[in-house]
Amino acid sequence: MTVNSTPQHSPLRRFTLMLPGEDKFDPDQDESTPPKGLPQERFLLGDKLPIAPVLLLGQSGLPVNPNEVIACLQPVHFHATRDHLILMAQSQIDLTAEESTKLLQVALPFIEEDFGNKVLFQGQRDWFIPAGPFANLATHSIDQAHGRNIDWWMPRDTSESGIAKLWRKLQNEIQMLWHIDPVNEAREQSGLPSINSLWISGIGKLEDIRTPDLFQSVTRIYGEHPLLSGLAKHLGIPQQGEIDFSKLVGSFAYLDRPENAWDRLKNALLNKELDEIEVIDFPKGKARHRIFTAKDLYKKSWVFWKKSEPLTWKEMIAS
Repeated sequence: MTVNSTPQHSPLRRFTLMLPGEDKFDPDQDESTPPKGLPQERFLLGDKLPIAPVLLLGQSGLPVNPNEVIACLQPVHFHATRDHLILMAQSQIDLTAEESTKLLQVALPFIEEDFGNKVLFQGQRDWFIPAGPFANLATHSIDQAHGRNIDWWMPRDTSESGIAKLWRKLQNEIQMLWHIDPVNEAREQSGLPSINSLWISGIGKLEDIRTPDLFQSVTRIYGEHPLLSGLAKHLGIPQQGEIDFSKLVGSFAYLDRPENAWDRLKNALLNKELDEIEVIDFPKGKARHRIFTAKDLYKKSWVFWKKSEPLTWKEMIAS
């Protein structure tokens, strides 16, 4: 197995698999603020993390101005514990398209007044609007902040003071509106969590995207993560949710359950359909690139007369 911190383009038949990572503190970073983005978000998009315009590009058929700063607004549930609030993941709240539309209708006048812009597009979970006065807020995606005490993950001022306070004012107004909304009354009667707040994140512009060099040789992208559709459109690369195992060469995958694909990927390598598999992961929040060839897949053993078994998924990620 070869480990590369700065991988080179390979003429060999390669498949690239990226695994999710967790945020870690950089020793050089101010520990009074949260880490900026998940490592896989930074890897795919660059340090400025223009998540909102990438999501907009993927979810809509709209032309997106590459120089317009876009914000993503997401209706969410804050779960109250004894002494703090926790942000729930969107997958946990089961928000329907109809509920999303009704909640936006109630909040729309307040949102558009404070942003000074019209909402560009409404998805089931995500609403998009030019960021206006909120363009310089420091924010964090729900992917990064969910399951955590929101106090530390709320938007913060950067170059101009008072903007985070302006956002909290708007957020509080919307919370009060939604508290008495029939949508939440119906949800609570059905045992569903109320939609009791609005989250802002992903502020940026397409012009700020900085993709890794490996995408220069990628011919297709696999995976259902919301970022992938917009990123693929931006790069002009075909994208689909499920892997087509007849089209592995030159492909990049970021999968919800990569372990389910490992046996077939491993067999493609052992059957010489691929020359190598590149696995990208993020130990301690830093990108690590490992190249596996067929010979790397077999366990090392001093028992030379016994046939080695190929690495399992758990053995591979632990190696």
